[in-house]
Amino acid sequence: MADKKEMRGLAKDTAIYGLSSIIGKFLNWLLVPLYTYVLKQQSDYGIVTNLYAWTALLLVILTYGMETGFFRFANREDKNPGQVYTTILTCVGFTSLLFAVLCCIFAQPIADWLGYPDHREFISLLAIVVSMDAFASIPFAYLRYKKRPVRFAALKLLFVLLNILLNLFFLVWCPKIQDWSIISAWYNPDYGVGYVFVANIIATGIQTLCLLPAIMAEKYSFSWPLLKEILRYSLPLLVLGVAGIMNQTLDRILFPFIYQGEDAQTQLGIYGACFKVAMVMMMFTQAFRYAYEPYVFSKHKDKQSVEAYADAMKYYIIFSYLILLGMIFYLDILKFIVAESYWSGLKIVPVVLWTYIFQGVYFNLSFWYKLTDQTRWGAYLSLIGVAITFTMQIIFVPMIGYMASAASGTVCYFVIMLLSYFIGKRYLVIPYDLKAIGGYTLLTIVLLGIYYAVRLLVPVHQMTISMAVGTVLMIIYLYILVKKDFPLSGLPVVGKYFEKH
Repeated sequence: MADKKEMRGLAKDTAIYGLSSIIGKFLNWLLVPLYTYVLKQQSDYGIVTNLYAWTALLLVILTYGMETGFFRFANREDKNPGQVYTTILTCVGFTSLLFAVLCCIFAQPIADWLGYPDHREFISLLAIVVSMDAFASIPFAYLRYKKRPVRFAALKLLFVLLNILLNLFFLVWCPKIQDWSIISAWYNPDYGVGYVFVANIIATGIQTLCLLPAIMAEKYSFSWPLLKEILRYSLPLLVLGVAGIMNQTLDRILFPFIYQGEDAQTQLGIYGACFKVAMVMMMFTQAFRYAYEPYVFSKHKDKQSVEAYADAMKYYIIFSYLILLGMIFYLDILKFIVAESYWSGLKIVPVVLWTYIFQGVYFNLSFWYKLTDQTRWGAYLSLIGVAITFTMQIIFVPMIGYMASAASGTVCYFVIMLLSYFIGKRYLVIPYDLKAIGGYTLLTIVLLGIYYAVRLLVPVHQMTISMAVGTVLMIIYLYILVKKDFPLSGLPVVGKYFEKH
């Protein structure tokens, strides 16, 4: 077994980074009800959904695998971490600036192509935002490398809080005080969804300024030979990253182009809002990644580290199933996150939750090709995923709408997850506890089967009964979890209070 202190350290780092990922994303999550209740039309939220899907893709392109490249080369004994950092920072900074300038110059043609000819400023605003985010990703990676989780979390939370306050200011408070001369001089009540992007660029700019100490933390030293070496490692990850993010966002990018109904933006708005309901699972996987990636590369020097990877995978799956069950059992409460006019899309939530689980398992499996420098396999697998996602959406979205968008992600990650596992066994043998993982998978499916059977029997107006049954089923899962694999004494910080004396 892996050293318990190491696993506790992983859990502790996950908890700290979660302040920015889980709590931060949860606070951002609360913007969903704001948008769905305040924006005048569902199509307005469709615009937000579509454009932010594009920014997610562009962010991966503009970072082109350099975050992972930084961790890889900064942990090598033959490299100077400061030179690695400043070389990567310079490169990403230059490409981000170039992208922002070009997008601002060609904003109108881009807006026409995307279907927003009257809103070229949306393109310019988001181009600047994504450029600043791409540049900031390297200082944030530096904070993770330096084990500064508190500062990392504080800066991430600063952005989230600023973004929320600015959204409230523009969308809620300004309409109430628009007659004030200081507000009426610039505020346009018809601009609506545009203020979502204005809030974003202000919050991102302030966050970038706050990163200046991290940006200037190392003595500047740029090396062309080093940059070429890093790019040789990182560029295959660009293909991997682009394909990976396309698997996550292609549904919201393609939908307006392939959905045959006249209300494509409205349907996309409903889909995007209900997709957000399932974000708790993504919050967990993202927090796990922030702590896990630096941990894995630093532990690669340890010959026994494969056992730690196996333990981490098992606990990731166990707690993912716990979140899955909680989300499904209490969906009748969580649905109030979005306005009632969006509830028709809630049927996608269980599907999206499974997608996030398969995505997280695939990410954990992916370390075999990163650690063995076989990054081309990551590109191959992700391209297979893109082919599956693209094909399913082209064929089925015109037939069944956004349900096909949700299902394509699930099928995509399930397939590449299995492929990664079987191919990875040839390069790096990790003793995953398949018996325990299979047992929890079977338990989860059985509990879900019982829950759905109860829902079929219970009248719609008596959902409290099904939630009560869900609570009992959750208790059963937690009891087995604590009894078999996670005694309360193993919890970080508070575990000492459950230790037997």
